Amino acid sequence: MAPEPDQRPAFYALRPGGWRDLVTVMHPPYTLWNVSNVAIGAAAAPNIYAVRLIAAMAAFFLAVGIGAHAMDELHGRPLGTQLSRRTLVGLSVGGMAGALAIGVVGIFVVSPTLIPLILFGAFIAPAYNLEWFGGHFHTDFWLAASWAGFSAFTGWWVNALGIHSLREAIAAAAAILACTFLVSVQRRLSTPVRELRRRTASLEGEQRMTDGTVRELDRATMSAPLDGALKGLAVAVPLLAVFAVAAHG
Repeated sequence: MAPEPDQRPAFYALRPGGWRDLVTVMHPPYTLWNVSNVAIGAAAAPNIYAVRLIAAMAAFFLAVGIGAHAMDELHGRPLGTQLSRRTLVGLSVGGMAGALAIGVVGIFVVSPTLIPLILFGAFIAPAYNLEWFGGHFHTDFWLAASWAGFSAFTGWWVNALGIHSLREAIAAAAAILACTFLVSVQRRLSTPVRELRRRTASLEGEQRMTDGTVRELDRATMSAPLDGALKGLAVAVPLLAVFAVAAHG
């Protein structure tokens, strides 16, 4: 029988304890994916303002990479870290406060039209991760719409501040929808592999091929292709973001 997979709750999770928990709780591949969505959205704008893009990416890193992910760990310990409740609360509040501070500066330096975006971000992060309103916002739709679509929209808006042509509108819509659907794909892959890694005590079976070959099935063989696809996407999306920004003329 093939060897059982490691018992980590995610393919990127480090060995529990100390600073490693701080890295794990940020979900590094998905945090990078999230800020990449901001860059992809920015590439749909007629002009990319470096300071605005960097500030927007920093805000999402703080809000999602640190704040929202700490809230998620606080609510149920899905990653099984040893971080104290006080630490997780501090990360949650600190991450969100930092993002809001960047947003407030943006209101005065860039445009007051950022206010609705800031308010939505400040709401959806705890609403999704802490499952407010009976978990109404903790759904696959809101994950894709907020962590991908909203991120891309924000990246575009802070650079465009309006729709100036049909071509630009089409480009922005395509970027936002592409990011949204890519995260939907990620969700379709991550949901079953999370179940295998975190909630499956054992799995046994066999696959009989048409040529008579029999393949044994276990957690390792079932989770490997899912993790492999997630790793590939987690590399491809940031590379796509780099291309989109670098190729922006």
